[in-house]
Amino acid sequence: MAAHAGVVLVILAVEDVQQAAAFYRRVFEWPTLVEVPVYVELQAGALRVGLYQRDGFARNTGIPSLRVPPGGLTASELYVHVDDPEAVLARLVECGARALSPWALRDWGDHAAYWADPDGNVLVVARPG
Repeated sequence: MAAHAGVVLVILAVEDVQQAAAFYRRVFEWPTLVEVPVYVELQAGALRVGLYQRDGFARNTGIPSLRVPPGGLTASELYVHVDDPEAVLARLVECGARALSPWALRDWGDHAAYWADPDGNVLVVARPG
């Protein structure tokens, strides 16, 4: 029998922890679980999202994470189901997120829009079809 393994936390390396935390709190209204100078952890439904200052992140891994060039994107995405996509999309605009792909019905059945946060992390705001 296979051992149980479940994802409980996703951590994003960011340049400015406080700026990133303010962005995610405002856009998704996620409550704060942990807040220290180099790390903030938010409750995102059943999953937690950590925002780790890039240099602190590198201390844990022993290797610096790549900095995203202006206009670039990270090679991952945070896919978020929301109840009120119009409100969330409006908050993304207010908070300076960069639109990547507009709200549309996707091949897999969800309506979704793709955005980039200020650090170039890809965010998908979605509602199940």
